[in-house]
Amino acid sequence: MVRPHGLLRAGFPFLKTLGMRRITNFPADVAFGAEGRIYILLRTEVAAEIRVWHFDDAESLTDQLIGIGELGKDDGKMTWPVQIIADADENLFVSDEALHRITSFNMDGEFVANWGEQGSEDGQLNGPSGIAFDADGNVLVVDTLNHRVQKFTSAGKFISKWGSFGSEPGQFNMPWGIHVDELGDVYVVDWRNDRIQKFNSDGEFVFEIGTSGNGDGQFNRPTGVAVDADGDIYVADCGNNRVQMFNEHGRYLQKFLGDATLSRVARNYMLTNAFPNRLRDMANLEQEKLLRSPKSVRVDAEGRMYVPDYRSYRVQVYQKEAIHLTEQQLSPPLRAPTLQTV
Repeated sequence: MVRPHGLLRAGFPFLKTLGMRRITNFPADVAFGAEGRIYILLRTEVAAEIRVWHFDDAESLTDQLIGIGELGKDDGKMTWPVQIIADADENLFVSDEALHRITSFNMDGEFVANWGEQGSEDGQLNGPSGIAFDADGNVLVVDTLNHRVQKFTSAGKFISKWGSFGSEPGQFNMPWGIHVDELGDVYVVDWRNDRIQKFNSDGEFVFEIGTSGNGDGQFNRPTGVAVDADGDIYVADCGNNRVQMFNEHGRYLQKFLGDATLSRVARNYMLTNAFPNRLRDMANLEQEKLLRSPKSVRVDAEGRMYVPDYRSYRVQVYQKEAIHLTEQQLSPPLRAPTLQTV
């Protein structure tokens, strides 16, 4: 796929909310399937499962409540899951930082395999978090407490690794999320260093984005990263309760603070419950729409951005609006730009 020469950014409006309290509690990540299927990974102290959802949302609390996995340590169970990815056949892979392993299920929810064991040797894991497929179907795993990235086959056979503890380029301090773009480049969330690092497919450092803080382009314990087909980079800036967007060169573009509306399932629920309606009538609705500790960010093939709104028990969805520009439609870079417009 060839990226556009330039973009006319027409907007990035809020589209919809999915889920609600009680049925999508503490969403940590999402993965996409065919026919509008969305796999929402839930993680709490008392539950761990994958909720099989749909882009159209549910009708009621008793509708569309298919779940995969459960809390525990045995095969097919999870204790502290972090991220979820789906392959072309909708086999699901979930990282589990408490059990130091990757667990896989088929799209029907049947357990397929576990792989990984605690340790610091090649192929061992210590608190794995982010996971992503590369172009060959291998799985890149962020080995958080070993401060490195490891590459495995989808069956769990060790291939390679890179990274070490530190704050220099190519080093990590408790890395977290990860994304591989369509060009094969790898983006890693360097959690305690408050930055995003970009690498080529061989693990060679390319550039970094961010410093510690709450200003534009700064981060406070970022957790997730995604890159769309245009090369735009999205970062779940968890500690600042927002998502930030950068262009393919790492230049800051804009931020998303949250614009949630009531989801379809929440609206139907509220219509049959007088007491919650009274509480909402008394609430500060400005606060109700904001993001609270987003743990991840994902972008689908339609250019829609999904933000698991962890402490608000929902997923916020935005729709990118951008027009691809040709070389004739975009002037060369300006050496001394001003704010004056024609």
